[in-house]
Amino acid sequence: MASIVVMPQLGNSVESCLIVSWAVSEGDSVAENTVLCEVETDKASMEVPSTAAGTVLKLLWAEGDDVPVKDPLVVVGEPGEDPEPALREAGFGAGESTEAADGEAGYEETDARPASGAEPVETLDKAPEPTPAAPAGGSSIERGVSPRARNLAASKSLDTDAIADGTGPGGRVIERDVEAALAAGPEATRAAARDGGAGRADAVGTGLGGRVSSADLAAATESAPEASAASVAQPAATASGDFPGAVTETPVKGIRKVISERMMASLAGSAQLTYNTTANAQGLLDLRKKFKNSDPAIGMNGVTIGDLVGYAAVKTAAKHPSHNAHLEGGVLKTFERVHMGFACDTPRGLLVPTVRNASQLSLGQFSTISKQLAAEAVEGKINPDLLAGATFTVSNLGSFGIESFTPILNAPQTAILGVSAIVPRVTLNEKGKAVAEQRIGLSLTADHRVVDGADAARFLKDLVAFIENIDLAILS
Repeated sequence: MASIVVMPQLGNSVESCLIVSWAVSEGDSVAENTVLCEVETDKASMEVPSTAAGTVLKLLWAEGDDVPVKDPLVVVGEPGEDPEPALREAGFGAGESTEAADGEAGYEETDARPASGAEPVETLDKAPEPTPAAPAGGSSIERGVSPRARNLAASKSLDTDAIADGTGPGGRVIERDVEAALAAGPEATRAAARDGGAGRADAVGTGLGGRVSSADLAAATESAPEASAASVAQPAATASGDFPGAVTETPVKGIRKVISERMMASLAGSAQLTYNTTANAQGLLDLRKKFKNSDPAIGMNGVTIGDLVGYAAVKTAAKHPSHNAHLEGGVLKTFERVHMGFACDTPRGLLVPTVRNASQLSLGQFSTISKQLAAEAVEGKINPDLLAGATFTVSNLGSFGIESFTPILNAPQTAILGVSAIVPRVTLNEKGKAVAEQRIGLSLTADHRVVDGADAARFLKDLVAFIENIDLAILS
């Protein structure tokens, strides 16, 4: 029998992957570990290898599709072999549901409630197993709602209990279920709750096994008389000639969409306040020069100003528990160790790799690991699990010449440090003479719900002292 290659779990926090491009076509011969496609998660991009050898019988998704992890991706078998038996075995195209390898409920029975107007899905000869009863009340807590789905629903004021069936393992509501409910509108969501479907009752599923996708819901909504009447009454957003020249419309998706949602959720869900100061940067410049000219065998000539400031921030955060913390559900969780996230500019958008156990590292180790993570993030090869778990974050825009900015909290963290450029500023020396002093800008954003102004000021005071005595401080 043919084999099915599924979308792999590319990190513990990844729920689905967007297919960027296919590297094979139907009819191609592949070996194990042959690259099938390039995919993008909400954090990184990577290649998916084949887990079976043979001929590609069927590509189950198109480029641009968002595929849930562990869902069938490709069918591989002998030339001319029918892929349908393998799909039925996996639960697609058949009336039976199967159990996933990890014991969670697999693909739902697609012929139990055929979409209106759709041909019934062919079933196996044996009678289907009775569907287990849903938990009383259909509580989102009882059946499970993923964190990303919960955050999206909360930002759109959508009650996840109104989503009758989740398409994740065991009926879990995942992000695509919330998106489908939002695309269908409030009436469709209520109809779904009544009829037991995750969308409009009159939507015809065009997905695998008759699944109703977001596109199906949108099409059903557009075809409804109410929608047609509304579209007639609603004038076009812009009339021809309002904006001379070509206009390009780009859907906000992938990493850009995640950044957008998280930034809005952070600002809406916390009391953020930014405190600004500067520090004498001459010690940083002198030490950086010494490292750069040092013997390569020592392994310190790659240490940068950013490494020195990041290391200083880690050591300072370790002394201020309220800044090295998470605030969730009214509970403040402080951490003994600092796991430092740092903002990284990549071709696909902002990523925040995490230097795990940063407070336990030497300066050389901290510098090496930071550069390795940054390179992997830029190349799109970083493990998604290394883009989570930070307890404190540093965002450095100094190389762009920015003199001051307001960093946004990386929720649920309680503090983030913004590092600006080193610029000459006029000051008076001990003789009262005006001189130019090299100073670096520092901006600390903290959640005022748990970090008072005096606490933030003490943090910055300690950070400035560390930076201005950097040559001695790194030895402590």
